[in-house]
Amino acid sequence: MALISRKKLHYAIQPALREYLHQYDRETRLPISYRDLTRFSGAFPLLDRQGNDTLWETVFYEPQTLVELSEGLAQVYALLKTDGDLSFTDHLLADRIDYCRFGNSNPFRVRIINRLNDNYDYFYVKTADASRIYGLELEHLLSPNRISYLVSGDTLIEEHIAGIPGDDFIRTRIPQMQFNQVRIAKEFVKFNERCFARLLGDMRSYNYVIVVTPDFDAEQYRVRAIDFDQQSYEGRKTMYLPQYFKDNLAVIQMCSRFLKAEAIRQYQTEERVLMLRRVRLERYRLKALMDCMRRDDLAPPEKIAQLKQELNTHHQTTAFNRCHSMGDLVRQNLKLVLDLPNKLD
Repeated sequence: MALISRKKLHYAIQPALREYLHQYDRETRLPISYRDLTRFSGAFPLLDRQGNDTLWETVFYEPQTLVELSEGLAQVYALLKTDGDLSFTDHLLADRIDYCRFGNSNPFRVRIINRLNDNYDYFYVKTADASRIYGLELEHLLSPNRISYLVSGDTLIEEHIAGIPGDDFIRTRIPQMQFNQVRIAKEFVKFNERCFARLLGDMRSYNYVIVVTPDFDAEQYRVRAIDFDQQSYEGRKTMYLPQYFKDNLAVIQMCSRFLKAEAIRQYQTEERVLMLRRVRLERYRLKALMDCMRRDDLAPPEKIAQLKQELNTHHQTTAFNRCHSMGDLVRQNLKLVLDLPNKLD
């Protein structure tokens, strides 16, 4: 069973990664920084519809500060969604800002409302951490999901990823069994494969969502990661396999019940082939990212040494002995899992 170590260390963005972000239009100048949002004057707990504590707090500001923040946050939303077309910001309003003290990134969640029709959307303001940015980029390049985010100095802006939180799905949907269990099991197998291939850790049930898409004869599902703080940080191999978290036990039992070993191997192979095709499509961008990641300090030396040994054992190889950084380990693991000996050189 996977256990999380102490709170993850913060790793600043180094010049090489900053250059990569600029080259691929991830870095821009923003009118609002993370530090600006920390100037709130008070907060109260945010409860869900059942009256339970969500671990978020709704914060409030002095009137003049709120006016300035609302205007700047509307512009940030325009940069994130419309590539900076500010003509839409007149009818956008940041009507609520929530803060979470739980976890590594202590994010702010901003609710933007369209005053023309009362429709609303969310985005997140966080401190920029190199590990998380590598996680976001690898998700964008290697998964079926596109990721929209922006970086400005030490501030990270992320779009909201819509879906049913994994813990809610397990608690409320699985007991009722009013869904296609085989399709959910299949998607979790594929999700497990993606996480391990690129060494994305800590996929406990509240760190991913279930996206439900109606189809002509049934519903389709996709499991999507929403937290990338633990991208290649821990030393234990099991940290990168969602199947080992006790939070996911109900899903694992469902996989065992509805999927035979041959079907599991088929779905694993399908996902590896899809990732391989994405590598071929984004070969040069992925190599540029790996070149930055291999030079970056992203974990304590003892965690790198432990993961190196455990991956050697898992793959029955000594290839990881040549690795000196977490970036090296990610690159080597991708090569072995996806069987691409020359694609990242």
